[in-house]
Amino acid sequence: MAAVEATTKAMETLTVSKTKELKGTEKRDSLIANEKKYQQKWQEDGVFQPDAPSTTEVPLNSISAAELRKQQPKFFGTMAYPYMNGTLHAGHSFSVSKIEFTAGFARMQGKRSLFPMGFHCTGMPIKACADKLVNEIKLFGQEFERYKEEEDEDEKAAVPTPSTHREDVTKFTAKKGKAAAKVVKKKYQFQIMKALDIPTQEIHRFADPQYWLEFFPPLCQRDLTNFGARIDWRRSFVTTDANPYYDSFVRWQMNRLKELKKIKFGKRYTIYSPKDGQPCMDHDRSEGEAVGPQEYTALRLKVKEWAPEAAEAIKGKVPEGADVFFVPATLRPETMYGQTCCFVGPKITYGVFKVSEKEFFVVTDRAARNMAYQGIFPENGVYEKVAELVGSACVGTLINAPLSVHKEGVRILPMESVLPTKGTGVVTCVPSDSPDDYATVVDLAKKAEYYGIKKEWAELEIIPLISTPSYGDLTAPFLVKKLKISSPKDKKQLEEAKELAYKEGYYQGTMVYGEFKGDKVEFAKPKVRQQLIDAGEGFAYSEPEGMVVSRSGDICCVALMDQWYLDYGEESWKQVALKHVDNADGKGLNTYTTETKNGFEGVLNWLNQWACARTYGLGSKLPWDPQFLVESLSDSTIYMAYYTIAHYLHKDIFGATPGLAGIKPEQMTDEVWDYVFARRQLGEEVLKESGIAEDSLASMRREFEYWYPLDLRVSGKDLIPNHLTFFLYIHLAMFDPEYWPRAVRANGHLLLNGEKMSKSTGNFMTLDDLTKKYGADASRIALADAGDGVADANFEEDVADNNVLRLFTLREWIEEQVKDEANLRTGPKNDFLDALFENEMNTLVHEAYTHYEETNYKLALKDSLYDFTSARDFYREASAAAGITMHKDLVFKYIELQALLLTVVAPHWSEYIWLEVLKKPSTIQNALWPTVPTPVPALSAAREYVRNTSSNITSAESAQQKKKAKGKDIGYDLTKPKKLTIYVAAKFPAWQEKYIDLTRQTWDSEANKMDEKTLNAELKKMGEMKKAMPFVQALKKRLLAGEKPEVVFERKLAFDEVKILGNMVPGLKKAAGLREVSIVSVGEGEGAEGKGGKVVGGDGVGSDVGELPANAESAVPGVPTFGFVNV
Repeated sequence: MAAVEATTKAMETLTVSKTKELKGTEKRDSLIANEKKYQQKWQEDGVFQPDAPSTTEVPLNSISAAELRKQQPKFFGTMAYPYMNGTLHAGHSFSVSKIEFTAGFARMQGKRSLFPMGFHCTGMPIKACADKLVNEIKLFGQEFERYKEEEDEDEKAAVPTPSTHREDVTKFTAKKGKAAAKVVKKKYQFQIMKALDIPTQEIHRFADPQYWLEFFPPLCQRDLTNFGARIDWRRSFVTTDANPYYDSFVRWQMNRLKELKKIKFGKRYTIYSPKDGQPCMDHDRSEGEAVGPQEYTALRLKVKEWAPEAAEAIKGKVPEGADVFFVPATLRPETMYGQTCCFVGPKITYGVFKVSEKEFFVVTDRAARNMAYQGIFPENGVYEKVAELVGSACVGTLINAPLSVHKEGVRILPMESVLPTKGTGVVTCVPSDSPDDYATVVDLAKKAEYYGIKKEWAELEIIPLISTPSYGDLTAPFLVKKLKISSPKDKKQLEEAKELAYKEGYYQGTMVYGEFKGDKVEFAKPKVRQQLIDAGEGFAYSEPEGMVVSRSGDICCVALMDQWYLDYGEESWKQVALKHVDNADGKGLNTYTTETKNGFEGVLNWLNQWACARTYGLGSKLPWDPQFLVESLSDSTIYMAYYTIAHYLHKDIFGATPGLAGIKPEQMTDEVWDYVFARRQLGEEVLKESGIAEDSLASMRREFEYWYPLDLRVSGKDLIPNHLTFFLYIHLAMFDPEYWPRAVRANGHLLLNGEKMSKSTGNFMTLDDLTKKYGADASRIALADAGDGVADANFEEDVADNNVLRLFTLREWIEEQVKDEANLRTGPKNDFLDALFENEMNTLVHEAYTHYEETNYKLALKDSLYDFTSARDFYREASAAAGITMHKDLVFKYIELQALLLTVVAPHWSEYIWLEVLKKPSTIQNALWPTVPTPVPALSAAREYVRNTSSNITSAESAQQKKKAKGKDIGYDLTKPKKLTIYVAAKFPAWQEKYIDLTRQTWDSEANKMDEKTLNAELKKMGEMKKAMPFVQALKKRLLAGEKPEVVFERKLAFDEVKILGNMVPGLKKAAGLREVSIVSVGEGEGAEGKGGKVVGGDGVGSDVGELPANAESAVPGVPTFGFVNV
């Protein structure tokens, strides 16, 4: 650990960030000093170390686990444990914040709240990096002193970028994942370590993979502690056999899954690294996360007659009498009846590969490499190339196309868009159903001379194969015409046409030709495929859906190999998972957003067998076949259960020191794990075999039964296609439904200052950077402000920076108020400013609770901080303008509520206010959410009225100033004393009556909602939509806010408008510099034909006003108008 501390100190001297430059740090440093103090205190006091109710308090089995959880509510939440090949970055902190805020709010709801954190070390990345360093130390010396700066060359072969178009539209795909996003473009591993701020003299230590496990977990704990995370560190652990207890847990899990027939053995396609000699799963990749094998039907198109140039090229290299086959790969075997030609890329170089003495295949080298690991060539991993052919030389070759109606054969023709990175580089042509193929053969026929072909080669008859509801029975010609595609170069339209054709054909199409005529395409497809394979005219071929590069730098292929695999996708298992995700009864999985739910359903509908073992890397050995290690996405599916008892097993993350139960790793037999995790009852044989005390076993079982099920799992959305779906599958297989996960909250990636985080551009921050630069609370506020949806969120440094100042000045103001409390007003509260402020605080407390409960943290922050301080500001300023001091009780209520409302997001600041300013006896971390009266709708309406009216008066005066600036006559002099007249109306305009009646008819008082459909239909009929809709929406808003329907429909304001305005007068005079303010009730004076008014408030009460200005008539109840004159 001394080395870790030395390296940590060296790292701390390095530059924190090259993003926003801070100018002054005194306020930040003051806040951070308090944060450090409370973090240490919370740790010393074990504030975040909850335990289940003990078996002494509530004996095991005295009540059911469900009843115990009901009597003593709990919250258990986790996030995907971070991988220990680096420190945490700002993106990690975003996921952390979601579970952290939820755990904090759960505490305030009176729940025991558990948020544990482990350290993931399983898999290839650490071992691969360590092995690279071993080689680099040999090359360059222990401190890489023999390395000379040079131009970093890309070590990968130049490979054309594959199309981003999805070949198989029935599959769900995820966007670029974490593995790809975290790539640092460095040639050597020691350079990557330098980019992680590891000092050069320390890097050699990382050549030992175990050192990574010692070095990074303490830094992870340090950074999360500095962030103020409410984590129970007693329950932490490292994965792999470095911790014998966790190793035992993983081996138990694999044994049970095998017994349940969820783990099977057999040949299956898997992404494979020939260099590493093993499957390359998601976490083993530097590129291509979530890319899986794509299975095709490969066809054997036998050469009948070679084009002259091709015949010359293979002469003497292919034995006389041997059969040569062009081998296209198709996803649509059901369309092979309509083949009219076969395409090659004219500039692509193809290999002629030996299958046997009498058989040879023409494909790209890339395809041959894939086939070599799929049992297609004689020797595994060997693909013997006897000749090479340029595509252009093959044009004109006559071949036999299996199943095609053109029995005499079809020709090889050129297609410029054929890619060597997709399929075999040979493409069979079905112009009836492929828009690309149709556009190409039309172009070839038009320009036959240009392409050097005979026109008739491209004009073979196109026959109908599939009938579709939308596009008839010649889908491709229909879509090419509809989308105005004029050439094969119309890439965008052709991509669209391809997707439309495939989806419509597969899901809606019916075969109209061939042996399976009349069958739906989705049923005919596998039948035709099998027919081709059985006849020896086709075979199964698979390749990666996209580029996959292993962490060792190997471009991966697909291998068909004997291996242990988890049988994901097995029908009965899949249906249970789909039902849980559907959550129709509300007892399944809460996914929070439709996008997350759809993502799960999409993955569940295509995901199948997953290799669960490998031979290289770090991990636990497969119990029944120890030559294999359990792969990293298979040992991390139900570790949340391990958290519940980890502190009973060990005191340190490596399991070197036994925990509360004093148990040795070997005592944790499979039967003990079964008992602890409620899979069996305790028997004498378990007690005898394990030697574990019965009370220790009971305590561990209690911990599991109480904390499970997992209430919330938080993770990036890019883990839906693998980890999160596996997590669901294995929980459903291993545990009773009572313990199945309750919620998954997927979040997007985190942008920094509106741009993608990137070390190369300098727009990058670690969690350590964040807390050093802005402190924990300001960073947490900026993360809450960043967003809550599945879309990518945005951490704005300006938000963090501004909140450093906000927290500091708010703390200062609070301290001043408490210090000068003797100067605050006491006695009865008034019914205007005091009443409005208290009611607004109550409103915001209720609104914040709802938003916290719904995990909408951006909105909760708005209520808890921004709007709460705005309410304080208005009260303070309005009180000063009115010439009165603030009420002591309300100021202290504000301070206490402000501390409580911010506890979830800014706990350190709240703790300071709670303990140091308010002198409360114990930590705010144990305080409950405040209980306040229900908001009074009339006061809420009055507060809104005051806010709007004040704003409107300011706007009216500003408008007059602008007019004056443009040289217009405004009727008074801005520099001389002014009088403001406020015109109020006692009655609403007559035209609104019918809309009042309509709103009354469509409002359901019992359900507290509007019949929107009827309302909108009637509004359209009445023909005054533009005029009426804002009025109706205002009524609806009042009803939804809780105002009584009789008040709304009887045309009454919820408050006395004249009285409220009268109360506002002193403040208006002071704020706007007014000499006089009069409130005139329109239509009540002695003016001609009722157009006069009467002063009912302010200056000159009781006097009549004659002819009123034109804007006075625009006043309606609740919306006064204004006039300015000199006095």
